[in-house]
Amino acid sequence: MTPEQEINELRRQLRRHDRLYYSENNPEIADTQYDELMAELRRLELAYPQFQSPDSPTKRVGGVPSGDFKPVRHAVPMLSLENSYSPDEIRQWHDRVAKALGESPELVVEAKVDGLSCALIYKDGALFSAATRGDGETGEDVTANVRTIRSVPLKLENAPSGITEIRGEVYMDRAVFEKLNDANRHDGIEPFANPRNAAAGSLRQKDQNITDKRRLAFIVHSHGQFETTEPPTHSAFIKQCRSWGFAAPTPFKVCASIDEVISIYNEYDKKRPTLKYEIDGLVVKVNSLAFQKRLGQTAKSPRWAMAFKYPAQQAVTKLKSVIFSVGRTGVITPVADLEPVRCAGVTISSATLHNFDEVMRLGLKSGDNVLVERAGEVIPKIVKVIESARTGNETEVKPPETCPSCGGAVFRDEEEVAYRCINPSCPAQIREGLLHFASRGAMDIDGFGDAVVDQLLSFEMLHDFADIYKLDQFKLAQLTGFKDKKIANLLDAISRSKSRPLSRLLFAIGILHVGEKTARLLAAHFKTLDALLAADEETLSRINDIGPEIAHSIYSFTHSSPALELIGKLRAENLNFTEPETAASAKFAGKTFVFTGELKTLTREQGQELVRSLGGKDSSSVSKKTSYVVAGAEAGSKLEKAKKLGVTVLTEEEFLTLTKNTDE
Repeated sequence: MTPEQEINELRRQLRRHDRLYYSENNPEIADTQYDELMAELRRLELAYPQFQSPDSPTKRVGGVPSGDFKPVRHAVPMLSLENSYSPDEIRQWHDRVAKALGESPELVVEAKVDGLSCALIYKDGALFSAATRGDGETGEDVTANVRTIRSVPLKLENAPSGITEIRGEVYMDRAVFEKLNDANRHDGIEPFANPRNAAAGSLRQKDQNITDKRRLAFIVHSHGQFETTEPPTHSAFIKQCRSWGFAAPTPFKVCASIDEVISIYNEYDKKRPTLKYEIDGLVVKVNSLAFQKRLGQTAKSPRWAMAFKYPAQQAVTKLKSVIFSVGRTGVITPVADLEPVRCAGVTISSATLHNFDEVMRLGLKSGDNVLVERAGEVIPKIVKVIESARTGNETEVKPPETCPSCGGAVFRDEEEVAYRCINPSCPAQIREGLLHFASRGAMDIDGFGDAVVDQLLSFEMLHDFADIYKLDQFKLAQLTGFKDKKIANLLDAISRSKSRPLSRLLFAIGILHVGEKTARLLAAHFKTLDALLAADEETLSRINDIGPEIAHSIYSFTHSSPALELIGKLRAENLNFTEPETAASAKFAGKTFVFTGELKTLTREQGQELVRSLGGKDSSSVSKKTSYVVAGAEAGSKLEKAKKLGVTVLTEEEFLTLTKNTDE
């Protein structure tokens, strides 16, 4: 292939991927692969200037308007950022900046939120218009839809006269994204590939009522026009925006050195999963606006800013086969066995497929090339099949006719998506059930993990939950790696678990449809296991938040011979079958607590359990009815909302003191 042909082919590929990404919300390649194609095209165009073309993708900033909305010309072009992927590259950028300025400037580092860029025009403090970035010169008028975004102020208090242009990202946070995709799957609608595409699709809805229901958010990152005096620094601008009611990125920090920037980059590589929104990196900017003007820009990007991106969170690989995993309730889950591929800094060789309806929705076949995604510490998942890469040698994936663990019959209830093994003695179910029983949220038996359970099962020492309490020093001494101290620690943990409250036990034994919350409801209502066993289905269904389906599941369990036999064995081992009484006058009665940020002494679960043990309630969201917000390190939007609503905010130390005091 000649250089001219190679250049034309690269342009064709990039235009196609631009269309798939920006216009159709249907990407086929990961961001890093796109960046590599663009970098190669730039290299060839520089090497062979005779083949330069004004319509090359290298001469454009971003995507093109979809045509669904009125075009808007940006008074100040919305430039994109150059990318760096390593400390060496960001240092090289810093060195170029320092050399151009003759000094090392103060820097700002902020989160690069994964959303859709948007410019908001305010006239005399009132929201006048809003437009997407589009191709950087011309965007789309989305004013009506942006007005539905609650985090966009309709008026700026004490704003300067004239035009003020605020730029930022319209995004969808993780929780809203998952809820939207769950609803789409339920309605037979193809789910969005990622929160960024979900935000883009939601902002471009012709019916603004749909946009309103999608619960989009806006976070500020820069400005365009300022008809009055500009702030002296970027950090001063963000401070002003906060005072107007805009959210600012987390992290956001002024740094004296590039070493400090790199330290924050490494810190947030681990913290990304805790943020409410997706970020694909950080943005490093020169803080001084005067320095920014001196540095200027290229046709495409500012010289005073650089994206410092994290490793790719999407990658393309091949599906070798689909294997079947049996869970503790007998549900058979398909798992993708993948050719190993690097993604988000780790090697991925498997991905969840949730259920067989998901396999059908994806149209998945063994041998397919697939786009996989890994967001933070979340289990990798397959986003889509690359159908254009099919060769005809791919094979259909069919649900199993027998259990892959025990060979027993497989059953699919008409009202359920899942296929189940209905053999209660299935080895896979027993193993997963034992691990769940000992998990932190259940009986919390420290040291009772996969390796221990596998060894105990191989020696046939465990057949049900009650056998855990029959373990002794002699039996544990037969396990590999078990010495006196480790044996003593595990036996002590098993002994302590006997005193766990009834709510923990009900969750631990694995009643279908009974999670932690339902287990607490049952324990609080009946107080003893015997009272629960005596309840009929109608009594169960009258409890708040327990509908007919859950009531039937509980009643079926408590009246089955295997369950009653197990309960008899656990009773013989002296487990606690009662829930502690919580008097109306308990310390935290009528109080609601919300935990946010990273705690030092307690886990969030331990804090919530402590609140419940003192008669209070724990919640995941802040409202006017919230009594206290307990804020740890890196507390985010919940802390800000608490301050706005005037809710009392406690440090972890203040919370622990409050639990010990006799008076509040």
